[in-house]
Amino acid sequence: MTTYQLSCTIGSTDTTAKLGLEIWLDTNQLYNTDHVTDVSLPLTFDLDEDEAAHELRFVMKNKTAEHTQINETGDIISDARLTISDLAFDEIALGQLFIDLAVYTHDFNGTQAEAQTKFYGEMGCNGSVSLKFTSPIYLWLLEHL
Repeated sequence: MTTYQLSCTIGSTDTTAKLGLEIWLDTNQLYNTDHVTDVSLPLTFDLDEDEAAHELRFVMKNKTAEHTQINETGDIISDARLTISDLAFDEIALGQLFIDLAVYTHDFNGTQAEAQTKFYGEMGCNGSVSLKFTSPIYLWLLEHL
């Protein structure tokens, strides 16, 4: 069977905060940690190629109110966030395409109703970033790059 490679770099803006991350491809969990301890951690996964629609999800977990410091006027002065960058298929960087197509679904850590927003490379609330794509991956890349 033909395979393709998925790679990305994950990190935490505050490695002392115990922010967790799961990475899923459809119903298959590719990665799971309860504490992202690195500022920049490259990850690589070899995946089976098929002819199907897929959803790649990055799920942030374990964020609490204590991870965000707010001053007396309500401004955030520090915040623990997860970063996702350098997403690539077979070493072909998605770059801006990832930003354009990814959807960030979160509920402001339980303080507001669930919202879907643009994803700009950082997750500041528990929730998920989703990227839908199809395989064979090279056909999808040709259609979108």
